[in-house]
Amino acid sequence: MNRLFTTLVLAALSMPGIAQQLDSTNLPIVIINTNGQSIVDDPKIMADMGIIWNGNGMNHMTDPMNHYNGRIGIETRGQSSQMFPMKSYGIELWDTGANSINAPLFGMPAESDWILYAPFNEKTLTHNCLAYTLSREMGHWASHGRYVEVVLNGQYIGIYVFMEKIKRDAGRVALSSLDTSNNSGNPLTGGYIISIDKGANGWYSSYPTPHASTIIRFNHVYPKITDITLPQQNYIEAYVDSFENALHAPNLQDTALGWRKYAEESTFIDYFILNELSRNVDGYRISTYFHKDRASKGGKLKAGPVWDYDIAFRNANYCDATDTSGWAYRFNYVCGNDPNPVNDWWNIFMTDTTFKKSLYCRWTALRSTTLDTTHIFSLVDSIAAWTASARSRHFTRWPVLGQYVWPNPAPIQATYEDEIRAMKNWMVSRMSWLDANITPTGNCAPLAVTELNRDPLSIHLFPNPANEKLHVQVSANKPELLAISVLDLTGRKVSATTLHLDAGTTILPVDCSTWVSGFYILEFTRESGNRLARKIVKR
Repeated sequence: MNRLFTTLVLAALSMPGIAQQLDSTNLPIVIINTNGQSIVDDPKIMADMGIIWNGNGMNHMTDPMNHYNGRIGIETRGQSSQMFPMKSYGIELWDTGANSINAPLFGMPAESDWILYAPFNEKTLTHNCLAYTLSREMGHWASHGRYVEVVLNGQYIGIYVFMEKIKRDAGRVALSSLDTSNNSGNPLTGGYIISIDKGANGWYSSYPTPHASTIIRFNHVYPKITDITLPQQNYIEAYVDSFENALHAPNLQDTALGWRKYAEESTFIDYFILNELSRNVDGYRISTYFHKDRASKGGKLKAGPVWDYDIAFRNANYCDATDTSGWAYRFNYVCGNDPNPVNDWWNIFMTDTTFKKSLYCRWTALRSTTLDTTHIFSLVDSIAAWTASARSRHFTRWPVLGQYVWPNPAPIQATYEDEIRAMKNWMVSRMSWLDANITPTGNCAPLAVTELNRDPLSIHLFPNPANEKLHVQVSANKPELLAISVLDLTGRKVSATTLHLDAGTTILPVDCSTWVSGFYILEFTRESGNRLARKIVKR
């Protein structure tokens, strides 16, 4: 048993009742000793950290520090969350000389910078992990994390998420590196990470913010404002200015000359979808990141990585954040006096007919996969399962269940299970509103229907969603032939048949066992030439 391990364990076990508070757990145990120092919000202080993690087995306070055992720099972090008694922390792995060192913690790529996120006012303990998982499933990098239990200076301080910080790195935001010598040519063009956030240190937008008195200011994340050279600063500012100019130009929809010349549309669509799905009251305006690689690697501005969803998913009691209807990007029209408004990019995107077509196609595709309600709920349940055995300790340490914690909405839920139930019920209503209000337009939209009122057909598809077999039930008031085509979302014809209708109800079984999972359109063409369309989901 080495000296640091002995110091940490003795410090933890010497506190009255610590063994009873945390003896064993399925979660990794993080033990931090600041050696009598207070943790402040900058600068980091040197401390000792040990991690007990036995893989899928149980972890005991008396086990050796087998995953990490060394020095760290630690500071408090966050903005509004700094007021909570349960603090979030920024951690940097250090050697004894306070130099940063890398380590591959919990199977994540080796790095020195990490975050201990405190889910104090987010009582389901799931929001950030859910949002980041959905973003990864949508094809983007988002922070990975591991639920842990933390002992600080001998005191049990609850369930945390030990997670990756947004950072330029091959294992994180995989951009080209920039150093002070990269001041011309292709190396100057990337990579950069910028943000819109509180206390930004960069440049102001040239355009007014709708329904707000504040002009948006951008923040230099990578390179940091203390490291970026003047040519690099000028380059990224001019690039974003060019994007904004193109966005405000009459030819904004021109794919060669408009805003798409500077920005990757698909990333903005996915960012939009996740913020609207969660109705993130901080979305678009706080902790909002963008990144850009070198010209030789595509070089366009991309939205993301996503960050900071603790007061999303119905967890804020202001600015209509609990409403399941309405658009989150229209924040300024609800809370126009907020000092951190939403810029006008998203309003302009939603006037762009091509953007709206792509948005509808993407939303439709995601609703049968990543954003399928059953799939989202399975993620919520699986994430919640990680903390099941530790939650009694956490909520004993922080007795917030049934209590108002800023900015929890009313009614305050009495139990953890009630919190999960309220979140799921809200999400069902929210997704239903989005289903109805993301405009069906473009190649993915259902076919327009023109039918004679005097001679109607009633068409019902069941089950929907379908697995192996689909039934098409048609009620007609006279015999006729009905041509039926099955189209996927690209417009490709999957199958076709003709149904001989009798007056009354006819049921046609359709074998869909070989169809790829996703959305399909069934197109019905009558002898009169009139057409109807119905949507089906194949699981």
